[in-house]
Amino acid sequence: MLKSKPVSKKHQVSSLTFKLFKTLTSGRRYMKTWPMVKQLSFYFPEYRVVRATELALRFMPLLAIIAASSQLYLYGWAVLPQAITIGLFFLSLPLQGLIWLGWRASHPLPLSLFDWCNSLSIKLQGMGVNCAQLGAKACYLDMAIILKLAFESLDNSYWEEL
Repeated sequence: MLKSKPVSKKHQVSSLTFKLFKTLTSGRRYMKTWPMVKQLSFYFPEYRVVRATELALRFMPLLAIIAASSQLYLYGWAVLPQAITIGLFFLSLPLQGLIWLGWRASHPLPLSLFDWCNSLSIKLQGMGVNCAQLGAKACYLDMAIILKLAFESLDNSYWEEL
């Protein structure tokens, strides 16, 4: 029987940090790939999450500084821990959006979406667009790539039928 080596706490923390960084990077990529088209907002929450995350990335650092400094201004240095906590809360909001998007990007597609995306990619290939069909382990990021190609290639009448 093989004995496994005990995993050190330092290795566990570095592995967790790497996974978090990979999820954030994947979320950023998914956010840039997702087609920002209003018609998709009826079927997928990504439209709203991407818009909220973009807004949070733009304004939350400023709001964090304003919220923390106003606490310090009004109540003095005695509330420094609370001011830091409020600032960190505001800074965590865009990260939460990126983490959700990163998780969603790597989440496997349900069969109904898998079939729909494959039929969409077949339609794109019939029009001469270079688009590969989804593989067995397709995820939401793969669907976003196909949707982006479809919105660039197909006319509005196709999307109005949805």
